Amino acid sequence: MRSLELEALLDISARGGADPLLVQGAGGNTSIKEVGTLWIKASGLWLAHARQRDVMVPVALDPLLEALDRMDPAAEKAQDFVISEMNPSGLRPSIETTVHALMPQKVVIHVHCVETIATAVQTIGAAIAAERLTGIPHVFVPYARPGLPLAKAIAERLQEKTSVLILGNHGLAVAAETVADAAILLTEVSRRLTTQRRAAPSADLAALSRLAVDSGYCLPDDARLHAVATDLESCRIAAGGSLYPDHVIFLGKGSVIAAPGETAVSIETARNERGETLPPLLLFPGKGVLVEKTISAGALAMARCLADVTARIPANGRLRYLSDAENAELLGWDAEKYRQKLNRAGQALQ
Repeated sequence: MRSLELEALLDISARGGADPLLVQGAGGNTSIKEVGTLWIKASGLWLAHARQRDVMVPVALDPLLEALDRMDPAAEKAQDFVISEMNPSGLRPSIETTVHALMPQKVVIHVHCVETIATAVQTIGAAIAAERLTGIPHVFVPYARPGLPLAKAIAERLQEKTSVLILGNHGLAVAAETVADAAILLTEVSRRLTTQRRAAPSADLAALSRLAVDSGYCLPDDARLHAVATDLESCRIAAGGSLYPDHVIFLGKGSVIAAPGETAVSIETARNERGETLPPLLLFPGKGVLVEKTISAGALAMARCLADVTARIPANGRLRYLSDAENAELLGWDAEKYRQKLNRAGQALQ
């Protein structure tokens, strides 16, 4: 039988997971610690489905914490700490289980809040957070790959009263002793980090339709995706490279910006000749975007996130993009390959 607090966590998980300004696709995760067990969202599943299917995985907390204390590489594989007899669905815990284990509070909510990301990708993100989160015990953690590297970076900075983590080039984690208090804290931090969104011109749908002719691309159903290309400042930001891990996992490294005269077919042809994977998303500056006809729901969610994040980054903001090595590290990591596999197979949508 689930506790009342776990039931409450499932409710807040489903609500937060349905808000694309907080969570996109299979991103984000929640957890609760109960009697030596860390219940955490499964890798590849959607928080939005928390009331539709089993999404929580039981992890033995003390053995995981002991491994983290030693910075044992074994802590990287949270699935090795799963309590199998309490996990009949055979789910695999989130790649960010170590973050939740390190926070001493009972409840942890980790989201990819677009307001936070727009701050956390700036070189002065720590200063912005310090100014806006006055009175809230928080730390800014520079980017580190999710898993053991991020756990180590957090452990080095975590203080006794820390209840908020601003994760560089990543997102936000809040922690409290009750689900209600964690939800209140999440709302307050998101409110304080809110910035004005740049307005974007409407998409040129006629031009985009012509650019898609005879290709494997089409217009997206969600018109909000176009903003990253119709707003030239957002397009410039996107052209700079990858800003956060889930972009890399679901959309690939960086963004593909069409050059003058290029069409979806010409981009397909050139990439096929070079043996390159076709991108799920194409940006046509000043016109809008096209998406692959076979694009996954996860990639669509991240395309929306890209439009939402770039619109909130100031035009004069100095940004920290993920390096080539950091992109490669994410794409080659077994835990992320698992999420990619689920996304391709559509299992994350069930």
